[in-house]
Amino acid sequence: MAQGMDDLDRQILNVIQSSFPLVDEPYSVIGDQVGLSSEEIVDRIHALKKIHVVRQISAIFDTRRLGYKTSLVAMRFPQERLHKAALHINRHPGVSHNYERTGHFNLWFTIAVPPNDDLAAVIERMGVDEGAEAVRMMPTIRFFKIGVNFDMVTRRGASKEYYSPDGYGKKGEGEALKNWNKVEPVTDFEIDVIRELQEDVPLEPRPFDEMSARLGITNVALFGYAADFVERGIMRRFSAVLHHRRAGFRSNAMAVWRVDNERSEEVGLKMAQHPAVSHCYERPTFPDWPYTHFSMIHAVSQTECEEIAAEISEMTGIDDFQLLYSTREYKKTRVRYFVEHEFERATASASSK
Repeated sequence: MAQGMDDLDRQILNVIQSSFPLVDEPYSVIGDQVGLSSEEIVDRIHALKKIHVVRQISAIFDTRRLGYKTSLVAMRFPQERLHKAALHINRHPGVSHNYERTGHFNLWFTIAVPPNDDLAAVIERMGVDEGAEAVRMMPTIRFFKIGVNFDMVTRRGASKEYYSPDGYGKKGEGEALKNWNKVEPVTDFEIDVIRELQEDVPLEPRPFDEMSARLGITNVALFGYAADFVERGIMRRFSAVLHHRRAGFRSNAMAVWRVDNERSEEVGLKMAQHPAVSHCYERPTFPDWPYTHFSMIHAVSQTECEEIAAEISEMTGIDDFQLLYSTREYKKTRVRYFVEHEFERATASASSK
């Protein structure tokens, strides 16, 4: 666990990971929940950012619902080329997560591009430019769960009190799989609202005032847009994202499972039930990659990751799996939407090589 954190810090982290209050004075609301003043909450969050436990507090949007094309990508590089290639790939504004991992493929990253971009061509060009020995594009076939939420008090899995994942358990098993990739049209003004809500909130008593002022609306109207975005599936929630390693969850394993097609949905939903699983998807297979289901496991140790995987294996009856551990984090951030100029620069830079 990060040094300098006490029980109150951990309680605050549990609250702001789940749902940061969309009210005029959110830090006062958080303070009421843990018995501190607004000023004390601001000071503590500032300190947690300073020691790199809190990454950002902002809206979490659904990439696909906004029309963006996205995929997980696996690449294999000679070890001597890996570091340089990873840093170059990081430059693309659509790359949000990038890890060196153990296993057959040693670099895994997620990438999103605007609706009019050719995602497959972007990925192919990356592989060629960086000299990858193998490139596999692994988009989501079926989505079961997204819910990165760490119980900072118990230090195991998701907080039962504050946790509300997207997918399994939120609207029922059937609803979890319906319309997950349907594009939701947005107006020009809604795009302006999204641009505001996706930025890190300031540590001020009334952090939303400037956002609303730039949009020419009231805070009440701003919060109304946010509520509507959630109802339409555009926005998942407004919350904090943590540096999970700094927060004490130092072991990060991508568990990949070989599941027969006829059991795909049943097994995916069972995996999604486990509180230590933050993400769960079905993805395509390849001749050199037979694994269909991906479940992200975050724990305080490798031993605990193995125990969690064993629990999932027993629960599902799937015993053909691997744990791919992240050995280096190259990038972890949120995708920023409707910033076309950043993508245009990335495209121009790639074309000039």
